[in-house]
Amino acid sequence: MATKLAIIGRTGLHKILEKYGASRISQQKIKTPFGSSHLLHSMIYQKIPFYCISRHGEEDLYEISAPFVDMRASLYALRQKGVEKVISISAPGSLMEEMGPGTLFVPDDIIDRSYSSKRTFFENRGIGVIRMDEPFCPSIRALMVTDLQTNFKGKVFDKGTYINTAGPRLETAAEIRDYTLLGGSAVGMTLAPEVFLAREMELCYAALCYPVNYAEGIAERPYKRGVLFEGLATEEELKIVKKIEEAIPQLVLNMIPKLEVLVRDCECKNALLRYKKRGDLPDDFSKWFE
Repeated sequence: MATKLAIIGRTGLHKILEKYGASRISQQKIKTPFGSSHLLHSMIYQKIPFYCISRHGEEDLYEISAPFVDMRASLYALRQKGVEKVISISAPGSLMEEMGPGTLFVPDDIIDRSYSSKRTFFENRGIGVIRMDEPFCPSIRALMVTDLQTNFKGKVFDKGTYINTAGPRLETAAEIRDYTLLGGSAVGMTLAPEVFLAREMELCYAALCYPVNYAEGIAERPYKRGVLFEGLATEEELKIVKKIEEAIPQLVLNMIPKLEVLVRDCECKNALLRYKKRGDLPDDFSKWFE
């Protein structure tokens, strides 16, 4: 059976999914025109195959910190392997008092304030001017929101804007005030340029976010030495986050049978059609970067 699905998330995600009933078949790195991919863990759940990628590395939570994650090779490898649909799991900070730890967030838009130089597959090629009216796949988003509202006991925010910052530092209070004025819902460092690269690969891509803290200045948080975020998240909030992290694997696995049969009636698969019609890109993906 062709592998059409992939999940991108935290370090060791494949091990976590195994605890909830998924089985790992194999793992491999793929050589691509953009370097070697992350390890692609080939997994199966209810007879449905999918790939799993740990965005920040395999062993340590911050083996690769957010600003230095280059997903081009991995997304290229997924497309090469026949993947069509991707769920990305992210843990941002909240810009809204009502969307704190213990809630889930499915963004429908994004503002990119990062400055990664590896932002496109088509450097110096005149290709890549593509519309971003719906940066996150509306088909996967709709499925995800419906499924979460049915199976998750907490609050699900079904839309909002993710602000992507450069990192690795956290944001200042003044920057957070700026982002709230822009209409941001959450702030993180992982979804861009990942979402845009996925669109260049004509993949359907959507994100499941779980806020782990309030961003600077949203809630009063005294500075604490030597702890996670230096006290930006309270001990009680971190306990809530741990429960959410324990719930997410099963929530995501529950979606796999539905994602497998989801019809791609969105425009994600046609993102580069203009360049194909114009002759800049062949229909055969394997020849795009020859």
